[in-house]
Amino acid sequence: MDLKSCQVLVTATSFGKNDPTLRAYLESQVGEVIYNRTGKPLNPAQLADLLPGIDGFIAGLDSITAEALQAADRLQVISRYGVGVDNVDLEYTRKENIIVTNTPGSNSVSVAELALGLMLALIRQIPQAVQATRAGEWPRINGLTLEGKTVGIVGFGSIGMQLGRRLSGFNCRILAYDPFPDLPYASEFGIHFATLDEVLHQSDIISLHLPLSSSTQGLVNENFLNQMKPGAMLINTARGDIVDETTLLNALQSGHLGGAGLDVFCQQPPDPSNPLLSLPNVLVTPHMGAHTDGATNAMGWMSLRDCLAVLRGEAPQFRVR
Repeated sequence: MDLKSCQVLVTATSFGKNDPTLRAYLESQVGEVIYNRTGKPLNPAQLADLLPGIDGFIAGLDSITAEALQAADRLQVISRYGVGVDNVDLEYTRKENIIVTNTPGSNSVSVAELALGLMLALIRQIPQAVQATRAGEWPRINGLTLEGKTVGIVGFGSIGMQLGRRLSGFNCRILAYDPFPDLPYASEFGIHFATLDEVLHQSDIISLHLPLSSSTQGLVNENFLNQMKPGAMLINTARGDIVDETTLLNALQSGHLGGAGLDVFCQQPPDPSNPLLSLPNVLVTPHMGAHTDGATNAMGWMSLRDCLAVLRGEAPQFRVR
């Protein structure tokens, strides 16, 4: 297919922000590029307005439902700018022969670094200390060390592996749970695999690094949280729907959990009235795990290359479906 006859829709809001050559290159290759100007992921109705006439789609966290895709009359490829494809109706794309790709490993380091940052901010109460100092106070805040603690990593894919590697320098005990354990990697960094129950019972901090699927949706429920140590902390930089937010709120308010660091929510952005936002022992960030120069550049080039490959009639490197 002649690329100059193609229209490409880019809804990933950070595409090309750190590397303007990304947009320049894409625009030089195809006939027209349409960008998401809202600064936010698009809903199905917004997508449906944009998809007619589109050949290639570099997609962010938009809700890519069958209803939205029914408006696409030329679409050949959805190239996900990111790893997760839970926001894409894969059954519909299979039926309509729309190729779906993603960017595996592109944001692993960045998300792992944020998870570690949330841990440190929680156990040292850094936000509270900053706020108090700016207010003219000089409090003596007693925090915790990572040294000597047990950190549990639930999901030991590329992000969990990167987190484990970084934690290995803190002289803490690292437990990991994954159905498909990478034993050589874990051994290299002193990480021990355990059952999920063992991880929950023994960890002072648990960090979630699971994909969202039918088996992980709502995994962090009452039973999960009740098995965690009293005072333990939970970090979620994966997907909001993995956690039952009402149950998490109850565990935090009761004092069973000592705190939480949340980069993701069931509803994004969360409603301002969401009580998790107002708890002093909960740190919240706006799904920013992949928003670094390294991650956005890697995701941008990987998604661009696979999108153009499909439009040229070539096989993409990172095909999901």
